[in-house]
Amino acid sequence: MVPTYNEAENIADLIRQIREAAPDADVLVVDDNSPDGTSPIVAKMAESDAKVHILTRTTERGRGTAGRDGFKWGVAQGATRVVEMDADFSHHPRYLPAIIAASANADIVVGSRYVRSGREVGRTLFRQIVTKFAGVFLRWALGVTLRDPSSGYRCFRREVLEAVDLDSFISTGPSIVSEMLIRARRRGFSMVEVPIVFEDRTRGSSKLDTKMLIRTLAMVLTLRRLNRHLPGGG
Repeated sequence: MVPTYNEAENIADLIRQIREAAPDADVLVVDDNSPDGTSPIVAKMAESDAKVHILTRTTERGRGTAGRDGFKWGVAQGATRVVEMDADFSHHPRYLPAIIAASANADIVVGSRYVRSGREVGRTLFRQIVTKFAGVFLRWALGVTLRDPSSGYRCFRREVLEAVDLDSFISTGPSIVSEMLIRARRRGFSMVEVPIVFEDRTRGSSKLDTKMLIRTLAMVLTLRRLNRHLPGGG
């Protein structure tokens, strides 16, 4: 499941490499009606590949609700696992086999930059420092021990997606990554990390800016306060 906005430069190559790395998997692109033509590219590929799907959203926009709609689509289609990943190749398809294999023994698998053999490539020192700070902050706020809790490259077993009540999520942006973890942790689901090399995008432009980062961290604090009222909280 790949949420997208203006990823026409990357999406065709990404889908081809996902299909090669995980040939038995379906690929769902959840596109927020990108003006650059991302949806038509995927729709054209879907015409010749029954495992490629496009969900174009015209009434909502945002990473959080796109992820939610993609998870719900996967559950409705009978998926036993759903992997979410970004479209910019920072989450490279080469790691899909390891992530999917690890899900045989864990409810949630996180592609991690900060476990042994994981690392970042091509990011500025400032972005690396911000990411490390975000990791420390999220471990405190969410009560998880993951080394890379902000990673959006993750695999969820169906049981997790059915248990967390996707319709009640309050995150509309990138903080959905944190909301998923806090809800899953409160229900006792297991989490493991597998190493990835995170490579900063070389095509297209990042959607994460300072304002979005601040809004995301503020939402995490809201989630922490609401934690006691979430199902399974305490």
